[in-house]
Amino acid sequence: MKSQKVNLVESVVAAVELTRRRFVGFDGNVCANGAKALGVVDADTAAGNVAPANVLGVILVEAGAAISAGVEVQSDASGKAITKAAGVGNGFAWDAATAAGDVIRIVRGI
Repeated sequence: MKSQKVNLVESVVAAVELTRRRFVGFDGNVCANGAKALGVVDADTAAGNVAPANVLGVILVEAGAAISAGVEVQSDASGKAITKAAGVGNGFAWDAATAAGDVIRIVRGI
């Protein structure tokens, strides 16, 4: 079982319904494809409520596709981690993902 070691958690007001283990933007929306994320939501959160966002540390995130360990990741349009292409990096994959839906550890803040 994978675990996380979070060094910084921030609160963000959810502009929309947010899903646990997906990237959230600075505006409280699901992080856009290739955009910089505030962090990774740590609990399913209804719109208008306050969501905990894991900002720094070893963080669990849902993969949007297969990912190799050690690569830089970015958000896809649904807030899932994918291998960085042309977007902004949001951490480095500690684990490999074999398919979308896998939960992997990423390292943010290095």
